[in-house]
Amino acid sequence: MRPAAPGARLAAAVLLAPVLVAGCGVLPPMPGPTPSSWVPAVTAPEVAGAGVLSPDGVAGAQRMAVRVRNVGCGSLSTGSGFALDEHTVVTNRHVVEDSAELQVSTYDGQDLDVVSVSRAAVADLALIRTAEPLPQVPGLAGVDPAVGTGLVVVGYPRGGAPTTSRGTVLGTAPDPLATGMDQVIVSDAVVAGGSSGSAALDPDGRVVGVVYAGDDQGHSLLVPVSLLAGLLADDAAFAPLEPCG
Repeated sequence: MRPAAPGARLAAAVLLAPVLVAGCGVLPPMPGPTPSSWVPAVTAPEVAGAGVLSPDGVAGAQRMAVRVRNVGCGSLSTGSGFALDEHTVVTNRHVVEDSAELQVSTYDGQDLDVVSVSRAAVADLALIRTAEPLPQVPGLAGVDPAVGTGLVVVGYPRGGAPTTSRGTVLGTAPDPLATGMDQVIVSDAVVAGGSSGSAALDPDGRVVGVVYAGDDQGHSLLVPVSLLAGLLADDAAFAPLEPCG
């Protein structure tokens, strides 16, 4: 497997909006530290498979994905995320950094109040706690996917409607963005700006990676699920993230 091309880029879509500078507010003080245990307490229904339709005709993969809108001090960006448990969203650190306000919305347009945000010191990962419950929880795979495993990436490219992109695991490569990971998963699932934080699901509908970047060869780069699980098991891995300003 050839390493990913040096043209790797963060997959969050960023739109400069100087007009927001004057109206940039400061969020209230952050709540206390997030819970020390991140073992998912799943009370929302689990995804039985990425393509399985819910009673309302929406694929389970899309129901568990959320759009994250970052209103920063002088900028506006969008990214994606997915449910870890009923009140916790996994996304990328670069999706939530430098924010004055985070807006989280579900596939059906419901806006969820953000309770707290924390970020990992290594790897491009962050957690968002929501006041309202998330619609659906996919669950994490027990191991990283093997080469040739089929994937479905679900997210909100360009901040639009939720979409799915199918691909295959091509192998692993050194992290081209030096975010503290030894190896990242490389796939040929197509991603675009705003896809950062998207879940990559295996054929059983379990999360096997988190999209954090793409390269100029059309590859998507994923944080391995083994690294995500290891960080979730470490009480000190995620620290509160303060708002900008």
